Amino acid sequence: LVSNLALVMGVAGANPPPEIIVLAGIAGLIAGAFSMAVGEYISVQSQRELLDYQVAFQRKQLRDAPDQERRILTDIYVARGLSEPGAVRVVEAAFDDGDRAVRLLIYEEVGLDERSIGSPITAGIGSFLAFTLGAFIPLLPYLIASGSPAFYASLLASLGALALLGTGIAVLTRRPVWYGASRQVLLGGAAAAVTYAVGTLIGVSVA
Repeated sequence: LVSNLALVMGVAGANPPPEIIVLAGIAGLIAGAFSMAVGEYISVQSQRELLDYQVAFQRKQLRDAPDQERRILTDIYVARGLSEPGAVRVVEAAFDDGDRAVRLLIYEEVGLDERSIGSPITAGIGSFLAFTLGAFIPLLPYLIASGSPAFYASLLASLGALALLGTGIAVLTRRPVWYGASRQVLLGGAAAAVTYAVGTLIGVSVA
């Protein structure tokens, strides 16, 4: 939403023909959606690949040096406040099941948990749709109008959407609604103002 709002306002600042603003907005929407989708897919897929490597590595370690792995895990729990005998009991119980021991070692040593890593395809599609929805808001007024009406409708619709988003975040985080809404509006509005000013300067210099 902020990305395409800033793009549309920046292009509008140069006062081009309406179709140029529409073209820029659509290009920004498509490019941003694919960029976010690819980035999210690679991010989640990389975590899965790292997890697969760690599973293979820890299985090898359990075969080659089980006592060393027990000691590592015991030291971790002792550092967290368990007594030495208590930590040993926990570790021995975990090591009764090889798969459980592998998962525990990966979580404690690397911080990876398979339950927290989603599907890369789902993550990519989700990012694509979320970006598309947000980026469409500042573009929509220019698809049905032009000139000043489209400009102000785009700005107001985007700031209104940012206020709603900020309100939702504030409710989830138990913050004052006015704080969440105003923060989103001010940050998004600042981005739009800067790009609009740059677009205006470029438009004047080109003209």
